[in-house]
Amino acid sequence: MRGLYFVTDRGLCRRKPLEEVVIQAVKGGASYVQLREKDVSTRFFVEEAQRIKKLLEPYKVPLIINDRVDVALACGAEGVHIGQEDMPYEIVRELMGQKAIVGLSVETWEDVEVSQKLDVNYIGVSPVFFTPTKTDTKNVWGLDGLAKIKAFSRHPLVAIGGINESNVHEVVKAGTDCIAVVSAICAAHDPEAAARRINDIICSALTVPNI
Repeated sequence: MRGLYFVTDRGLCRRKPLEEVVIQAVKGGASYVQLREKDVSTRFFVEEAQRIKKLLEPYKVPLIINDRVDVALACGAEGVHIGQEDMPYEIVRELMGQKAIVGLSVETWEDVEVSQKLDVNYIGVSPVFFTPTKTDTKNVWGLDGLAKIKAFSRHPLVAIGGINESNVHEVVKAGTDCIAVVSAICAAHDPEAAARRINDIICSALTVPNI
């Protein structure tokens, strides 16, 4: 896991079709797309996921479904992201298979320690900063917390929460491998340009060594 990880939020898309925002994000450099839906029917979620997966195929960008293993299986998504209150990792892995991308959110240090025993593909450090898009989290990690996790964990880190152009460089320098953004792209007037700017900052920060 490395680069820009785009997480959708249809409520922030400024009346733009979600599929359009997804493709713009990918054209701007997003390497992963997570489809997150909290308030739609299962049928709507599956049909939407099928459409987006088909759109992503020419770009070879994996589709990751938030929370819903059933939707991921139904649409043939490449992965699923789960939280601490979702289906246990062991069951998710059994259902999704060994080749699937499985990410796990960590909200406490205990979560980080437990994740060491799991063969997840990445852990989502959530949230790094306060964000109104995630109101059910237990604490804010901050840059120091992110760096502590990086020094301890054997897994790639995907940082999410309150990250935008103004702070993405320092988040990368704190040790994350991948930057997940929601509103910085969804709510942007030009999602493609916003994604490109953020991706350029990530690439620059990853290639310049810490001093």
